[in-house]
Amino acid sequence: MPRKDYQQKLEDLQDDVLYMSEVVLERFRVGLEALEHKDDELARDVIEGDHEINELYLDLEQDCIDLLALQQPVASDLRFIAASFKIITDLERIGDLATNLGDYTLDASRDVFPDVDIQAIGDETLEMVEDAMIAYADREPEICFEIADRDDDIDTRCERASELVVRDLIETELEEHGETDDEDVEQFMQEVSRMLLTIRDLERVGDHAVNIAARTLYMVENDDALIY
Repeated sequence: MPRKDYQQKLEDLQDDVLYMSEVVLERFRVGLEALEHKDDELARDVIEGDHEINELYLDLEQDCIDLLALQQPVASDLRFIAASFKIITDLERIGDLATNLGDYTLDASRDVFPDVDIQAIGDETLEMVEDAMIAYADREPEICFEIADRDDDIDTRCERASELVVRDLIETELEEHGETDDEDVEQFMQEVSRMLLTIRDLERVGDHAVNIAARTLYMVENDDALIY
């Protein structure tokens, strides 16, 4: 492969990774909206859209393999290709978490617990992913460290939200419906379980944002400080 074509393929790979991130982030936004409004139609759109994300992932995975196989990349190019491969893996996982939101929406028999601001937590994790992709696109190592710091706040917010669900909401619901039959109690407990899973999934989106930042930092500066 001529060197000029090779460099163009590197540029195309970056463009395609950024496009995949846009598709994934939009899917997750729609998943959050579906959950907030208990919109079954939006939920189904998110679930059905997972196929497109999987196809993008497989295509980009092959592109990375081809670049490695057809050339002998210099160190900087090798780090870029390896980072891109790891990043599309994180993006694909975020797409799976978006599908989870669609499933939770379809399974829910009541609205999201009003005392837990799922939308706010979800918006923050999505902003972290957006910023991580900006760092990747613009080779900005400073942003990578900022994302890692923000993840600590997300972890704290998710922990507090989980505690609220387990402690305050369960206690309140069971006190108010102490004479409710076992079927109603079981249904409520299923809703609590889905809420805890939702919080866990949002926390994982933040973790994936950190992973993307970590690989970007390594790609740009050969610094593995954020890889763990």
